[in-house]
Amino acid sequence: MAETTQDKTFDLESFLKTLTQRPGVYRMLDETGDVIYVGKAKNLKKRVLSYFSGKEVSPKQQAMVARIRSIDVRVTHTETEALLLESQLIKRHRPRYNITLRDDKSYPAIHVSTQQEFPKVTVHRGSKQPIGRYFGPYPSASAVRESLKLIQKVFPVRQCRDSYFDNRTRPCLEYQIERCTAPCVGFISKEDYAMDVRDTLMFLDGDGRQLIDVLADRMEKAALSLAFEKAARYRDQISTLRTVLEKQAVHGEQGDLDIIASAIEGQTACIHITFIRGGQQMGDRTYFPVMPYDHSESQVLEAFLTQYYPGKSIPREIILGSIIDQRELVEEVLSQLAGHAVRVTSRVRAERARRVQLARTNAQTALATKLAQRQSLKVRFLALKEALQQQEIPRRIECFDISHTQGELTVASCVVFDHHGPIKSAYRRFNIEGITPGDDYAALQQAVERRYRRIKSGEIDRPDILFIDGGKGQINAVKSILSELGMDDIVLFGIAKGRERKPGLEMLIDQDSMRSFMLPSHSPALLLIQQLRDEAHRFAITGHRQRRAKARKPNSLEGIQGLGPKRRQQLLRQFGGIREISRAGVDSLSKVDGISLQLAQRIYDLFHEHET
Repeated sequence: MAETTQDKTFDLESFLKTLTQRPGVYRMLDETGDVIYVGKAKNLKKRVLSYFSGKEVSPKQQAMVARIRSIDVRVTHTETEALLLESQLIKRHRPRYNITLRDDKSYPAIHVSTQQEFPKVTVHRGSKQPIGRYFGPYPSASAVRESLKLIQKVFPVRQCRDSYFDNRTRPCLEYQIERCTAPCVGFISKEDYAMDVRDTLMFLDGDGRQLIDVLADRMEKAALSLAFEKAARYRDQISTLRTVLEKQAVHGEQGDLDIIASAIEGQTACIHITFIRGGQQMGDRTYFPVMPYDHSESQVLEAFLTQYYPGKSIPREIILGSIIDQRELVEEVLSQLAGHAVRVTSRVRAERARRVQLARTNAQTALATKLAQRQSLKVRFLALKEALQQQEIPRRIECFDISHTQGELTVASCVVFDHHGPIKSAYRRFNIEGITPGDDYAALQQAVERRYRRIKSGEIDRPDILFIDGGKGQINAVKSILSELGMDDIVLFGIAKGRERKPGLEMLIDQDSMRSFMLPSHSPALLLIQQLRDEAHRFAITGHRQRRAKARKPNSLEGIQGLGPKRRQQLLRQFGGIREISRAGVDSLSKVDGISLQLAQRIYDLFHEHET
């Protein structure tokens, strides 16, 4: 059910006559139809009316109310449903006046492919769920990689790709350094490998102490049967496992737990979260929610909980650094999302209280660092205004760069900065096609045209200054495109390499006068320009490398029609590896038993289809 009113001026009195007092969610829209605020209420009529009463409304809230031209209302059965819907709508619309969580990336996990004959242990990120067991989530990819290294030290279960595993004819380096038992070439039986996989699963399940007992029993049995090498291996496993568990163990904790603390200064907030899974500390992570105006700590934490946890693994207990007003409602929502009871508390003692204080200290430290960086950026933007003789301090700046290898697979990048630093969600890459290889001017024109057509249509925010990594030729190329688009008023500067291409000697080129000038090497404005240019360069190179990797010759024989596992193995035995096969001619390939002339041609074409 929805109730809407829209006009050039908002008619509150008429709208309130039809507004229900049931629970629900309201969306406030401006004159362009954009959602500027999303809220939920137990009583919609009472909550919406509070915005227009003038009581306890801050100046920034008053500014928001002045922009309202329409309110869309969705009625729900309960306040719990309203809170869930509010979280979804905030994520979808990212309204200007809501507290929003910028980082919504999926978290990495460890995946064990238990359905395979010889399972592998790998990192997994994303919504697609291959068959197997999952452990996590982990706070970062580095935390997963560290865990995988630890697992390899104790349990030599393979971590290689299936395509690599299927095509091995001799053990790889991992076997030589005793991090794998080489199941790919039959150096370990299925039964022994399955035992290593079971031990790995037990460790990942958090049963490390029980696993030590199991390994101790195996060690004693091996010693009694005079299998001293095997006993020594179990002894080393136990020693390494004890060290790992001592490092990661959290005293007094057995289950899953998140500890969340916040720090707020003005309109900047920091959330620090510590992850504990199975009594082991998995790491921590810091977030900086976007706040349009001052909010209480309770409001910030409630917004974080309802936006952060949907779609993620939710522990049975969450400890907060501060009391929240709607604790019971948040508990109900999280329990519904998790499929099990979730307890949210802030009253803890002893060791837990010390952990909460540590999380709060981490949040305060991260916030202080963030504010210092932001202040430094504001100084740099102010210096940029003075250096480039602009009337106002730039709010948003962009920079383009080009990357290619001898003119092939050209990629253009566009990066964006504002007073908070890089706006990575606004970054874009452009795969350049249909130009003469190596023509940087044409590449820039194509990228700028594609970008600025969207800016002209209002899809993307307009920058105050556009920088191009290049000299007068690049400036003229971009000027002609902007002129065709009717956007001649864009402030445009080129960044040319200085003498010997040394940092600090960059020349800036003004599009109007084509005057070249340098800024002092210590200038905050030059530091900002260098940071922007370097980020554009990094982003372009990364995109080019990714594109080049996709275009490389294949390194696997999989997918060739008529070439099954047995024939692949036969080829690898005959030639000794993929590289030698890629160098072989059709005649040589066809001499291998089971490889017909037609099949040899298909294999040859796989490795030579990109040649001109």
